[in-house]
Amino acid sequence: MIIQAFLRWVETAKTSDRARAATALAQAYALADMNGIDRHAAEMAMTYLLDDPSPKVRLSLIEALADCSTAPRTVIRALAEDQPEIAFVAISRSRVLSDEDLVDIAARGTAETRALIAARDTVSCSVAAAIAEIGDQEEVSILLENDGAALLQRSLMRIADRLGHIADIRERLLARADLPSDARQLLAARLGDALAGCSLVQATIGAARAERVTREAGDVAALAMATAARPEELARMIAHLREAGRLSPAFLMRALCGGAGDLFVAAIVELSGVAPKRVRSILSGGRIHSIRALLESTGLGRDVGEIFAEAVLLWQREAKDGDDALHAPIATRLLDRLRSRRTPSNAAAAIAELVERLAFAEKRQLARDYASLASLQAA
Repeated sequence: MIIQAFLRWVETAKTSDRARAATALAQAYALADMNGIDRHAAEMAMTYLLDDPSPKVRLSLIEALADCSTAPRTVIRALAEDQPEIAFVAISRSRVLSDEDLVDIAARGTAETRALIAARDTVSCSVAAAIAEIGDQEEVSILLENDGAALLQRSLMRIADRLGHIADIRERLLARADLPSDARQLLAARLGDALAGCSLVQATIGAARAERVTREAGDVAALAMATAARPEELARMIAHLREAGRLSPAFLMRALCGGAGDLFVAAIVELSGVAPKRVRSILSGGRIHSIRALLESTGLGRDVGEIFAEAVLLWQREAKDGDDALHAPIATRLLDRLRSRRTPSNAAAAIAELVERLAFAEKRQLARDYASLASLQAA
């Protein structure tokens, strides 16, 4: 009877009186086990107040009800989709909302609503994944800053894919120790694209050279990250590099000359479709004809394949004899062989030019190592 009288009174009461009554009703509901109030009737009354024309009334209701662990979910859910001031209290404080509720609210709500969800003390994997999938820069930045957000690696990869071109997002992702290697490689590529498109860089060194320099820097970064990747990550990262168009002959040659044998093998497996065991057998001990056939099955032209086959043979020798048996790194020795022949195509000429740059880089590194050793001996 008390609730029925309350509903009749609400129809004519002033806004300030209705707001105080909403507070009292919610507080009474929270203490229903102590005061004997009819919970069902109280829920009906609170549901009725959801349609109150004054936001002050609805705000009073949620402020009194937000910390109640037994608050009716339907009431909290409705208030979580109310005006921003009201939704803020419901989303930030109530623990009644389920993950399904929060995912649905994020999908249907505004950027402000998603930001509130991303800032909750605890954000589950599924809710974080929803924000990662549909959130804009501000919401995702808040999510990445939130120590209570459980972000799976696939969510981090999705953020990198969607928003990695934004410097702030890229910086926050790269600072995370749990960022997967393929996401880190993607962000490095995005950074390279940003530098190549920078008007200052283009004006300083020219658009063509800027594109080449950033492409090569991207290859070096991708190679370093792929080499450091855990075995279980390597195949996934190679697949991503292929999808991104980064498994170029230049990248493969850098891997081979740089001693990244496992990476090179994984790349050939990805490109050729041949079983990993068979690829490793051919590359580690096969003769030049079988090596060339395997390499050409990846799409390499015959003349380019010949250069790679010779590089593989040098790599085989390095693996068999050890560093002490070699007089020079792979790129330097391969360059010596290439100088004695005529390059038949533009593609092969480009690879030969790359080998020359790699050989020069090897010589510079040897000079640095020699200087460091001399300094240590002098000391």
